[in-house]
Amino acid sequence: MKKNASDDEIKKAYRKLAIKYHPDRNPDDAKAEEKFKEAAEAYSVLSDPQKRQQYDRFGFDGPNFGGGNPFGGGGFSMDDIFSMFGDVFGGHGGGGGFGGFGGGSRQAPKYKGADLRLKVRLSLQEVATGVTKKFKVRKDVACEHCHGTGAEGGSGTETCPNCHGSGMEIRTQQSIFGMMQTQTTCHVCGGEGTIIKNKCTHCHGDGVVKGEEVVEINIPAGVAEGMVVNVPNKGNAGKHNGITGNIQVYIEEEDNDTFIRDGQNVIYNLLLDFPTAVLGGQVKIPTIDGNFIQIPIESGTQPGKIARVRGKGLPAVQGYGRGMGDLIVQISVYVPKTLSQSERKAIEEFQESDNFKGDSYTKRTIFDNFKKLFS
Repeated sequence: MKKNASDDEIKKAYRKLAIKYHPDRNPDDAKAEEKFKEAAEAYSVLSDPQKRQQYDRFGFDGPNFGGGNPFGGGGFSMDDIFSMFGDVFGGHGGGGGFGGFGGGSRQAPKYKGADLRLKVRLSLQEVATGVTKKFKVRKDVACEHCHGTGAEGGSGTETCPNCHGSGMEIRTQQSIFGMMQTQTTCHVCGGEGTIIKNKCTHCHGDGVVKGEEVVEINIPAGVAEGMVVNVPNKGNAGKHNGITGNIQVYIEEEDNDTFIRDGQNVIYNLLLDFPTAVLGGQVKIPTIDGNFIQIPIESGTQPGKIARVRGKGLPAVQGYGRGMGDLIVQISVYVPKTLSQSERKAIEEFQESDNFKGDSYTKRTIFDNFKKLFS
């Protein structure tokens, strides 16, 4: 930043750094927290005309910096930063849209249990209708002996001797602006501010043990390969009656012998017999719900023609997409490999008819007639 930067330029620069290194955006990142506090320390100097003038002349050895600390030498906390610079975040004493640092009393953190990941293979019919699957899941569950508290016999907790109940420990280190004090989560109590007097003999103070649970998971209709269905609060239990994690269910699809999936549409390859292709009629085709429907075939239907049956495909996932896909019928014509004597004779008779001539005959005839016009 330029030495003669304006107050607005300084505020914008600080706000940019504060948002980048804000603890809510960088949870459990000690380096980001240090950067955040270092930026606050610099801003406290640069935003104050008197301090800024003294810093330009003396550095942090000036008389108003409290022995190298712009916060007066007594250390500072997140609450100090937000109460002093709340206007930078668009509020007063608050986090400016970030949770957890609103300037009030510190709340002990809640442990969150880890998420679990499962895979499930679905048939096309299950995809079409949705399905409920049951899984026996091995995971962390609340300890029944201590009811998840981690304490033996209801002995309770006591104030952490390391952080004295604050949940934080202060470190002092040299920075570009002089000595700087930073706060980190207490390594003894994990930020809770308390420790267990007598640990539970079953869970050793964690409040969770290994266990099993049968979990019912509802898979909505219309899911596709690669999608993830999130099941909240069915994962590992959090320590000390913390927050239960989730289960993430990864979807796989089984191959289908009858249909090919194309998004919400399903494709059916119809091998049509030769007489019906020539004469037309009605044919019966399957649908993904296990039933059959009849569709009309026009006379003279050619191989490669496509018929569409509206609304006989797959539904959209929980309303995302159009209502129902279609059943796409791709028509091929079956040509027999072997013929009886009578069948061969009948085909040979048809061969002499112009109606059974292919494109090469038709094009040759047109060309011959065209030449006659100039002869």
